[in-house]
Amino acid sequence: MPPPADERPAPPSPSSPLSTPAASDRSPHLSRQNLPRAVLELCERLGSAGYRAWVVGGSVRDSLLDQIFAGAAADTWRAKDWDLATDATPEQVMPLFRKVIPTGIEHGTVTVLLQGKELEVTTLRAERSYADGRRPDHVDFVLSIDEDLSRRDFTVNAIAFEPNTETLVDPFDGLGDLRERRLRAVGEAARRFAEDGLRVLRAARLVATLEFELEPETAQAIAPSLDTYRRVSAERIRDEWNKALLAREPSRAYRVMHEHGMLAITAPEVEGLAGAGPVAAASAGHTPTTAFGVALERLDRCAREVELRLAALLREIDREPARAAELADALLVRLRYSNAERKLVTHLIRNPVPPRAELATPASLRRWLRRIGPELHGLACRLERAHLEALGAGADELDALADFEQRARDELAKAPPLSLSALAIDGKRLMADAGLKPGRQIGVILEALLEQVLDDPSENEPARLLERARALAAASAPPAR
Repeated sequence: MPPPADERPAPPSPSSPLSTPAASDRSPHLSRQNLPRAVLELCERLGSAGYRAWVVGGSVRDSLLDQIFAGAAADTWRAKDWDLATDATPEQVMPLFRKVIPTGIEHGTVTVLLQGKELEVTTLRAERSYADGRRPDHVDFVLSIDEDLSRRDFTVNAIAFEPNTETLVDPFDGLGDLRERRLRAVGEAARRFAEDGLRVLRAARLVATLEFELEPETAQAIAPSLDTYRRVSAERIRDEWNKALLAREPSRAYRVMHEHGMLAITAPEVEGLAGAGPVAAASAGHTPTTAFGVALERLDRCAREVELRLAALLREIDREPARAAELADALLVRLRYSNAERKLVTHLIRNPVPPRAELATPASLRRWLRRIGPELHGLACRLERAHLEALGAGADELDALADFEQRARDELAKAPPLSLSALAIDGKRLMADAGLKPGRQIGVILEALLEQVLDDPSENEPARLLERARALAAASAPPAR
């Protein structure tokens, strides 16, 4: 799956702690100057009609974060998409623009298509009661931006910017929480979490993607809110997992899930690793850890690819690779991952790189390449490297893996026959030249021929394979009466 844009600002340099702003003597400043022309036009057109509009959401948060921690120039904007709030109702917004999609009109949301951009515009609103733990039972349109921001999940997401007046609206000191890298619920945390059960998982995800810490009262409200979390759909949980998996350190999210009970509800297979006892270190001087700790370390050490990191997280939920792959597949089915995603993750788990001693011969190496697939051997080796590093493997073991990777590349460069389709003969040839009849025997003989050429690729010649096929057929023929 193509990874979504990272939600976290570029990390500070190693010499600069995460908790230290890049420019503590300068307040972050947003202005209309560098906003996209489409956003400005929308706000100006609403303003000319007597309405107000504010930029809200992640674009405000991330742009401020870039200035505080990443040293971005003043007035710099960074956004994946653009969300706006307005005191105009959808019925008042739609006549002002040529192309408008009523994406969520019952909740006050329309999407305006303007200058090649999709701008989501939502009427200022207050929400009352959430019977399903996700959607408000009733929406009231309001005129106050402060009241609208009061219904949002976290203070860092409850900051608005009004382009027409260049005013930053921050009624809950979200800017202060940005500076402290602190994730704090708006108002009463338990109430916010009761409104939407996904918010507790979003808290865990934002701890990872923003590299923040949970404010204590917000953290304490998670466990009492888990009944609401249990009602969250698998698709919404999967989407939050995917965002967390693309963080620089996804382990931060999974530790929060573990510490506050979410992981036990969603993925007891992974939660079970925490109670599996200590895992011996791979080298002297490396502190032993739990299987859960190894899984999280392995997770962080993999590249930012969802399937690879899922394989890293789930690789050892059972000591037997085949059983671990079955458990992982069951979890991924529950979370509504696609067939292609499940196939890749479970294939990597089921076919780990064996101990190098087991692949010492060219034939054993070719057999493993056949099992994992030539196109996936590099991914499997990357997963194995992350595993060894998580266990604290020494340079000798990591060098041995590097040597193995080079051997695999060298072997693949020779284009050895690794599948039935690579054999110099096929079933039709066996029937035409070896006199075999259609049936199961042909498949059995082709598999035996493949084993022969895996041992010695030079045997992959039509004449040799036909001779061997005739001998195999004769050996399996019933005795004459």
